[in-house]
Amino acid sequence: MERQLPKVGVGVIVIKDNKVLYGKRKRSHETGYWCFPGGHLEFNEELEECAIREVMEESGIRIKNVKFAALTNDMFKKEGKHYITVFMRAEYESGAPEDTVEMEQWKWLEWGKFPEPLSLPNANLLKQGYNPFNK
Repeated sequence: MERQLPKVGVGVIVIKDNKVLYGKRKRSHETGYWCFPGGHLEFNEELEECAIREVMEESGIRIKNVKFAALTNDMFKKEGKHYITVFMRAEYESGAPEDTVEMEQWKWLEWGKFPEPLSLPNANLLKQGYNPFNK
């Protein structure tokens, strides 16, 4: 029997003017759920590189000062998927969020004032009590 391994996802908490960037998923699992931009870590890719690439691909904006924030263990029982999600914290650099193939309805929101439904990794992050504005 082949051993199944969790995938590694990277979620990016982009900060601008004391707000964070949130978007609505358009495809894959959790369509219609709200989350931070992000995606899959590629083989031999640094976490910071993945964060920069995924935010650009999903939203069209540039970020800077990317740092590790938190980690969640996310099991999507119905879908038979398991992810370890690495959350990175970054500062907005330039650009305006645009709808893409994967994401739509971008919003800059105050921390904790998120629309429903929340993606599982984002909900798990909030359950941990993480707040990017607490130092």
